[in-house]
Amino acid sequence: MTEFRLLGPLEAEGDGGAVALGGPKQRALLALLLLEANHVVSTDRLVDALWGESPPRTAGTSLQNFVVQLRKLLGAETLVTRPPGYLLRIDPAQIDLERFRRLREDAADRAGADRARLLRCALELWRGAPLAEFRFEPWAETEIARLEELRLATVEELFDAELEAGRDAELVGELEAQAAANPLRERLRGHLMLALYRSGRQAEALETYQDIRRRLVDELGIEPGPALQQLNGRILRQEASLEASDALLPATGHFDEVVKAMLEGRLVPVLGADVAELAEQLADHFSYPGASTELTRISQYVAVMRGPGPLWDELHSLLEAGRRPTAVHRFFASLPGVLRERGAPHQLIVTTGYDLALEQALLEAGEEFDVVSYIASGPYRGRFCHLAPDGSASPIEVPNTYATELSLARRTIVLKLHGGFDPSPERRWESFVVTEDDYIDYLARSDVSNSVPVALAAKLQRSHFLFLGYRMEDWNLRVVLSRLWGDNALNYRSWAVQAETRPLEREFWRRRDVDVLETPLPDYVELLSRQLAMAVPA
Repeated sequence: MTEFRLLGPLEAEGDGGAVALGGPKQRALLALLLLEANHVVSTDRLVDALWGESPPRTAGTSLQNFVVQLRKLLGAETLVTRPPGYLLRIDPAQIDLERFRRLREDAADRAGADRARLLRCALELWRGAPLAEFRFEPWAETEIARLEELRLATVEELFDAELEAGRDAELVGELEAQAAANPLRERLRGHLMLALYRSGRQAEALETYQDIRRRLVDELGIEPGPALQQLNGRILRQEASLEASDALLPATGHFDEVVKAMLEGRLVPVLGADVAELAEQLADHFSYPGASTELTRISQYVAVMRGPGPLWDELHSLLEAGRRPTAVHRFFASLPGVLRERGAPHQLIVTTGYDLALEQALLEAGEEFDVVSYIASGPYRGRFCHLAPDGSASPIEVPNTYATELSLARRTIVLKLHGGFDPSPERRWESFVVTEDDYIDYLARSDVSNSVPVALAAKLQRSHFLFLGYRMEDWNLRVVLSRLWGDNALNYRSWAVQAETRPLEREFWRRRDVDVLETPLPDYVELLSRQLAMAVPA
């Protein structure tokens, strides 16, 4: 199997060693196809990238010749013609960039030292500047900038994990080097300030802040961002929360309360969705011209300029690759057996994600489940559909009478409030609440709560809620709660778990009578799992 490398000079290596990839334009063609692996790249886009705005009349013929040569190297089944262009069909694991992304994804599911180890493994895949030989090519400029930003963000995530693991003094030298190489990167300066402070070097931590403040004011005429200003203030006040992260973990009594509600069948987890990468991929694919990173804004642009069809097709393609289950998904997938043994009702799990990660975790655990998913368009717009374990599906047209078909006494039910991906070829029940107009339509439907099957609506009114990774500061997500609960406070004590919260976020939750716990999700789930194990001995 051939291995392709983009994180540095372009390379390919097969069972017999390095593969000779040909001249500059043939190599550029391969790089372009690798960046869009398993997606069709149009002939027009390839010609424009390889020859610019004024291609020679022979450009089409030359492109075909390059394709023929690459097919000889890679195999006709690997590089295929697919109108309106070509498709490189390979296992993503063959590309170092995809392996890097998977390691980052796995790391997000871990805590402390384990997370740091995976992130270091990911960064070790980099052999230098990405796409180094194409750095002066116009088509590569955006890609190189995006990949460099991805690498630097991963470096910052690594320092987050290392600091979480308690490596403070030993990180200082490495952080100083990174801060010197990226003098205006505020997050790196924040890491350095924290490492210095925890190492007993408070004065140097404060001087680090003053240094970047001078640079920002002198070079850009701006002050440091709120996060860095707040960290500086917390160091000045010597806040206890700056010390070991263990102090931030919830008390055991909290876990006792959550486990009790869980085992009584009165806990509804609400799983938030991290859509940052999805937004970035859409923006890149459709050449989004704005500065916004919001999925709703980018999707609105695509729907208006290109139409909802291309938007949904690209969302389908991006989600088809699949997001692997996280520790959060696997934890809740492990609960049905425990609840059955105790005679408790199964879980109603609410999710705002579009992917099938939760469903995959349940399948891997050998559990049957029902899915109730919102329909955002078509003849059943504003309704939900019921996807049964046997693969059958039906719209829920009369929610108040739809009771016997769905029962938490039988199995887990997944309620997908934003619709989601349909893996079947027909894609009949695929639907996404994703654009600004989608959310405005959602907001305008005052009867969303009445569209939920009666048994589930009752469950939502009589349960504790555990919001995991659900950011109340995002207006589009608050729409969901507004439609389900209106202006009423929740009837049972509920909790929200996030890695970090801002004052505005805490105020939103306070108005909903929800307790906020500032803890990394992997840490929280691990502690919750331990408490459950103690409550239910093997």
